[in-house]
Formats: sequence, C-alpha cells, structure tokens
Amino acid sequence: MGKRSQSRSGSLQFWPRKRITKFLPSVNWEAIAFSVRNEKYDNVGLLGFVGYKVGMASAMVKDLTQDSRTKDKKIIVPVSIIELPPMKIFSVRFYKNNLPTKEVLAENLDKELKRKLKLPKKKPLPIDEIKDYEDIRVIVYSVVKQTKIKKTPDLIEIALSGSLEDKLKFIKEKINKEIFATEVLKNLSLVDIRGLTKGKGLEGPVKRFGISLRQHKSEKGVRRPGSLGPWHPAHVLFRVPMAGQLGMFSRVQYNYKIIALKKISELNINPPSGWKNYGIIKTEFAIIQGSVPGTEKRPLLLTFPLRPSKKQKKKKYEFVSLENES
Repeated sequence: MGKRSQSRSGSLQFWPRKRITKFLPSVNWEAIAFSVRNEKYDNVGLLGFVGYKVGMASAMVKDLTQDSRTKDKKIIVPVSIIELPPMKIFSVRFYKNNLPTKEVLAENLDKELKRKLKLPKKKPLPIDEIKDYEDIRVIVYSVVKQTKIKKTPDLIEIALSGSLEDKLKFIKEKINKEIFATEVLKNLSLVDIRGLTKGKGLEGPVKRFGISLRQHKSEKGVRRPGSLGPWHPAHVLFRVPMAGQLGMFSRVQYNYKIIALKKISELNINPPSGWKNYGIIKTEFAIIQGSVPGTEKRPLLLTFPLRPSKKQKKKKYEFVSLENES
C-alpha cells in the first residue's frame, strides 16, 4: 500500500483568514455585465437577487439532457432551497469615471430601514435632474418582513443590464414597487451564488489547515506544526499554519443549475411541520442543484453567471417532487 500524503490545506488565494465584516459580499459587477453582454441575455434589469437559505432536500427530476445516460428517466438529485422575497429600490447611484457622483433616495421607504440606517429628512432630488453620468446602479433592500425569518432588511448595491436609457427606464418603472425574483431570474438556467460559510470560531491548525498529527511522543504538543520558523530572523511568517478563525468566510460558487423557480402559491413545497431551523416559505423560492454555503436563514446573493460552463448549460431537468425535507 502506498504512503498517504497530501499538501496542507489553506490556499493563499483566500487571505487573510479572518471573519468577514458583512453578510452580503461585494461583487465585481463590471465583469458580470461584460459576461451578460457576451451571452446576449434578452431581459433588462437587475444582475442579482438576494435570497435566504432554507435547507437541503432530495428532489426527483426527469432528466431531459440530450445524450444523457438517464435521458427521459426519473433521477434523484441533491438540492438546496432558497427563499426569494421581493426587493425594493432604496436609492439610485450615478457613476462617472468608476466613482459615485450622485445618489437619489427613493420615496416611501419601509419603516424597518430605520433599524439599520439613519434616513435623511430632506426630500430627494428628482432623477431626471441628474446629468453627466456614465453608469447607473441601484441599492436595493429585501422585503424580508414577508418571510418568517426577521424584519430588518438586507441592503446591497446591484448593477443593471442594458443601455443607460434602458437602465433609467427600468428604475422609473420599479422605483416604488416590489421587484420579484421570477422577473429578474426568468429564462436563466444557471446562477452564481455568493455567501458566507458556516462559522466555526477558533480552530487549531490540524482542522484549519489540514496538517497531520505529530508522533505521540512529540514534545510541546501533537496538534501543532513542528517548527514555527528559524531563530533568526526572530519572526513567524504568515505562511505558518496556526490556530485562528475558521468559517464565516466570503465565498463564491459558480454555475448552479436552477431546477425550479416558483411562487409558493403555485407549488407548495413546505413540509407539514415546516423546514428544520427555518420555518415555512411564504414568498417565491428557487430549487438549486447542489449545496450552497452557509447555515439556514443565511442571506445569499444570486447573480447572473460570470463564466457559464457548457456542461452545466447542457443539463435540462424537469422538476417532479421533493423526496425528503430536512
């Protein structure tokens, strides 16, 4: 039998390994907008949508993928359920030279925003009076009070697709109205999901970086690296695996397959006792193939795919039923 060996975990692409400061991570919207133009999506509007993780289940689907071994057969796939309450526009932000120049607040904002922000009392400037800008983005907030999770909404800046005229027209139509996920994510088969991993607190280097346990008679501990570095220079390099924060890291995962995107009134997937650690779904929801980062009730950001893969785009599933809820 060969010797089992592996390099230690802990890629320096994810550095520093510290707890994130905000639940909804930042996004390179310019890269996503470039991908949307290349893929030639026909819908104009938001490039992302805020959702909340419900949990995981097993779904029975009919495989309609061309040249698949299980074509026209029913198969079981692991899925994640994400509730997608409607969103509203909080403010409109105008950009020039990649810097924000003006920001216009929407009227008739929800009172729950006062728990999160100090709202100005001055009446906002009309959008039509803003001149000399190169791009428009919106800061949106989730109307999460329609769910059973909480009342305080989550805010995030989201870019728009289309020309400047299309963006301005979309904003004027939706400025004081609810925006639904079925409008934003329609005709999409793939999404990228950004969120935070489960927080595990302070962990040692064996779990945090995957180093092997030392021999049982080793001095000064078994669950630690053999050396922290040379005597001179008397300095511990940042590459040395040491104990610290594990989890609550910002992560993005690409090309999730959307199996179903429905309103709960159209397709009721709530178990009789509700979803474990979550409750019942009351608004729209998405059934996504695979697992998504984070715990139940964790806010997630679903965006248009940055680099859609041919293999994932080729898959085609028809939702039949949920086999088990957990």
